[in-house]
Amino acid sequence: METAPFVLSFLLGTFGLGYFVYGKRQANWIAMTCGAGLMGFPYFVSNIWMIIATGLVLMALPFVFRE
Repeated sequence: METAPFVLSFLLGTFGLGYFVYGKRQANWIAMTCGAGLMGFPYFVSNIWMIIATGLVLMALPFVFRE
């Protein structure tokens, strides 16, 4: 097993937890959904560039679609 996907999964999971907690406290379903996605999608994707691209998109969505 390579180290890079593991480290990226850990970092994105940490950001995802933060987004999820923030979304739950603020009743912001977009941030909460993106947080759950950030925590879950690295388990299904093995390509480093797809992990990075998807992570960046999910981290940017709450800022693009504000309620």
